[in-house]
Amino acid sequence: MTLPQLWFGAVAVLFIGYFVLEGFDFGVGMLFPILGRTENRRRVLLNTIGPVWDGNEVWLITAVGAMFAAFPDWYATLLAGMYLPILLILVSLIVRVCAIEWRGKIDDPVWRSRCDAAIMFGSWVPAVLWGIVFANIVGGVAIGADKRMTSGVFGLLGPYALLGGAAFALLFVLHGCVFVALKSADEVRADAVKLAARLAVPAAVVCGVFVLWTQLSSGRGWTWLLAGLVVALLAATLVLTNAEREGWAFVSTALAVIAMMTLLFASLFPNVLPSTTNELYSLTVANASSSPYTLKILSWCAAFAAPVVLLYQGWTYWVFRQRISVDHIPPSIGLPARRPR
Repeated sequence: MTLPQLWFGAVAVLFIGYFVLEGFDFGVGMLFPILGRTENRRRVLLNTIGPVWDGNEVWLITAVGAMFAAFPDWYATLLAGMYLPILLILVSLIVRVCAIEWRGKIDDPVWRSRCDAAIMFGSWVPAVLWGIVFANIVGGVAIGADKRMTSGVFGLLGPYALLGGAAFALLFVLHGCVFVALKSADEVRADAVKLAARLAVPAAVVCGVFVLWTQLSSGRGWTWLLAGLVVALLAATLVLTNAEREGWAFVSTALAVIAMMTLLFASLFPNVLPSTTNELYSLTVANASSSPYTLKILSWCAAFAAPVVLLYQGWTYWVFRQRISVDHIPPSIGLPARRPR
């Protein structure tokens, strides 16, 4: 295996890790109007992701940083050509961060409702747009001989790309719903289990069509296994949630995200950004990578830093592994203390 191939795999692993972890964060925010019908229930939803959501976003920063360092041409062409959707993703993530951090700073129902709307906006928009972006990466875009994308914004909104946006959104909302069922207790857990069972069917259908389209247009022989695995895992999620085995259901949705993203990256390789204008203009692992010396330095840095980051994040999940219920939520700062009877 060459260093460019190794770093293509590293970028793939980082994005897969990001979508597995941030995917349930998005799902929790997307479920605010359904599972968060009262203030205390919304605070339960936020507390399920409170200790981990910012750490999950580190995977995106690392993935984009690795792309910039290991494949500068891929980074430049992709971010310049898809400037608007990626800008909207960043803006929505910033809005979401501010809403989560500032929601409890002012004890005012209007303020909290606006923050809740911002959290939903910052969850739905990136979930859909990431699907559109990755569908275009795999399906190919118009690239000229100068390595510049000539596809306009509306050129990125073809049927396959829109299907990718729907598939990502449904998979993330199901992933988040199962996570809420795993991390909550009492009425919130019961409602999340019921909702996850309902969401599993449309998620399996839409994701199934998306992976089938991907397999038929770009897949390889062995990737049929991944396409079938996505549908099987989502079907297993339905069975497991009906049996109230939310721990295994969460494993199932996480593996479904891994299988679908692995299918996308496997279908993409050895390209990193195919050209629909001329196959010779496609960006590949070989022609878009940095120098061997740069990749060697990156490899040594990653070998020392990655285990530390993984151990720290794993420790965080272990420390905050307990379930959360409405009874654990303290009263808002502006409410009078309850008088003893």
